[in-house]
Amino acid sequence: MSGPGISVVICAYTEDRWEDILAAVSSVRAQSRPALETLLVVDHNETLRERLAKEYKDSSEGSVVRVLANAGPRGLSAGRNTGIAAARGEIVAFLDDDAVAERDWLRHFAGAYADERVMAVGGRTVPVWASGRRPDWFPEEFDWVVGCTYRGLPRGLVRVRNVLGGNASFRRSAFDAAGGFATGIGRDGDKRPLGCEETELCIRLSRARPDAVLLIDDRAVIHHRVPEIREHFRYFRTRTYAEGLSKALVARSVGAEKGLESERRYATRVLPAGAARGLRDALLARPGGAGRAGAIVAGVLTAAGGYVVGSVRARRGGTTFRVPEVEVAARE
Repeated sequence: MSGPGISVVICAYTEDRWEDILAAVSSVRAQSRPALETLLVVDHNETLRERLAKEYKDSSEGSVVRVLANAGPRGLSAGRNTGIAAARGEIVAFLDDDAVAERDWLRHFAGAYADERVMAVGGRTVPVWASGRRPDWFPEEFDWVVGCTYRGLPRGLVRVRNVLGGNASFRRSAFDAAGGFATGIGRDGDKRPLGCEETELCIRLSRARPDAVLLIDDRAVIHHRVPEIREHFRYFRTRTYAEGLSKALVARSVGAEKGLESERRYATRVLPAGAARGLRDALLARPGGAGRAGAIVAGVLTAAGGYVVGSVRARRGGTTFRVPEVEVAARE
């Protein structure tokens, strides 16, 4: 195998996703460009950790699976930092525990790192709806609500401000330069679905390394399961509000100019175009057109409300987050 070794980190927290976790690991083992190792990081769930350790205790050379306990506070950011610290590869890739990667996922990631300036590479995440199809009212512009690539992101192999965390990779030296994922921003199990920890990290990385190149390659594809509960407007509203809260924390960390740079284009170009398409479809009596236009307006308003509340809390000191240094494992 030529090129950099890649460690894949999958963070898990609940036995409810047991079959999904096994499917995620299997998809990594089936890669056309083999991973150096798969690291399963379990977030403060000893029963799940023991069960996974037993499942993978006989992992063979070439398909090594290591099961670790989250060494930090509860939450996705600390789990990822635990994986980074234990990883042996020059590249660290992240895959959600309820997603499966296409066979050439790692091959496309590895190819981009031939350029030494490249510090991060993300991919395209496709939703797999529990109902079998996208709800008529659900706008593609808001697929980030369910952790997927949304309409408005550039296509192809392109330079971006930030990658999306559930389908991403970083050079190990990126964490030496910028530190790890900030705790206090991202998800914590089934609690309020906060996010944006990868956005904050990428902006911090670009500041620490002004020459850094961050890319998205939409050939690096994963398929992300969307459970039935997330197909409803109630979750949509909750998630967009939480995104506003998260964006306020990012702006506090890196400043509003950079923290909201991409969001301004999204809000002023992508969303108005999406609403116009929805209204056009409604006039043409196509299913869901009015619902999609309404969801876009509702999503903007709830995200804006979350941002205002989050900004007030941040000014009052009601929210805290920490950027940890990550001590990476020595290479063998």
